[in-house]
Amino acid sequence: MDKKITTPTRRRYLKPVIATTVALLIGFGAYSMSQSAQQQGQSQTVNMAGLTVSEVVSGGFKDALSVRGQVIPKTTIFLDTVSGGRVEARLLEQGTYVEQGQPLVQLSNTNLQLDVMSREAQVTEQLNFLRNTQMTMTTNALNLKRDLLDIELEISHLKRKLTQSEALLSKGLISQEEVDEVRENLQYNRDIHALTIERQKQETSIRKVQLAQLEDSAKMLQENLQFARKNLESLQIIAPVSGYLSELDVQVGESKQAGARLGQIDIPGEFKLAVSLDEFYLNQVSLGMAIEIAHGDQMLHAQVSKIDSRVTNAQFQIEAALPSGTQDIKRGQGLDAQLMFSNDQNQATLLPRGAFFSTSGGHWVFVLNENGTQAQRRNVQLGKKNQHYYQVISGLAPGEHVITSHYGNFDKAHVLNLSN
Repeated sequence: MDKKITTPTRRRYLKPVIATTVALLIGFGAYSMSQSAQQQGQSQTVNMAGLTVSEVVSGGFKDALSVRGQVIPKTTIFLDTVSGGRVEARLLEQGTYVEQGQPLVQLSNTNLQLDVMSREAQVTEQLNFLRNTQMTMTTNALNLKRDLLDIELEISHLKRKLTQSEALLSKGLISQEEVDEVRENLQYNRDIHALTIERQKQETSIRKVQLAQLEDSAKMLQENLQFARKNLESLQIIAPVSGYLSELDVQVGESKQAGARLGQIDIPGEFKLAVSLDEFYLNQVSLGMAIEIAHGDQMLHAQVSKIDSRVTNAQFQIEAALPSGTQDIKRGQGLDAQLMFSNDQNQATLLPRGAFFSTSGGHWVFVLNENGTQAQRRNVQLGKKNQHYYQVISGLAPGEHVITSHYGNFDKAHVLNLSN
């Protein structure tokens, strides 16, 4: 006979209690982890040794930007080939001072020489044809004049004969038919005379048109020949102005295409400063803006003369013409300068510049408390900047201390616990 097994009351309730306890422990652990993660996002302990702390001050804000530029010639004349060719001789070296008209490079171009010869032959042929045509027309004109003289002489003879015939007819010595024949011959010659005169007028008009066309054609061929000869002369590269031959990129034996850049000549004594600026300043720079250039012990005052608004690698370029007569300046020399956005120095709240700007963009900073044990994240508004300071518009007061080093390791925190 089977025996019924009974479970004690204590063991019956033990398993539910254990399951509930385990569930509570798991939930508490998850809550603790989430609270810890949230607390980590709000506060973080940072060692003071790796931080830069700057004091907010009050003072005059000079709205200027310190830059460094490169001296370049104010006026540069480029040397380009007109027709191209093979380099036969390099007559001077780079860096030499050259006079206007001085030969620099000698090129050769066989095709151009053959073209000049061909054009010369065409001009000669056209001129010969023009002369022959003129001679033919002159001969025709003389023949017409001779024909007119012959006709006029015949008319004169027929007039006398008609007078004589009419006298003889009245005496009955000749017939009427003979008189009529003389009269008809006279009229015929008069008609031929009129026709010849008309022919002479037409040929004279046609001759003028033909001669004008032939002369225009010959003139055009001569102009083309002069142009070809000029191209042939351009195979000798000469200095268009006096100055320094700062570049000459040619080697004997190499071929240069038409329009190729051979070098450049810099006009001496005239320079300008080329400065590359961050695209941030593109809307702040204008023509005529003052710029102070440090040159040795003196300060040169100039103005922005050119703005190249094309942005390359996040930068654009401006130029400032240096005062004429400035001594001891050479091409390629680097000079420090200050770009003056404003000539006034207004009182303002100033925050020293630092690497924090690359992280916060100037929208917030970490401000230390009075005893320097904590730094609180605070929203601020910064304005213009110069070489040393940002202009504070709101959010900071003079005397406060701000972490101005990089925020990359704690940019998600709201409170920094500072340790030594």
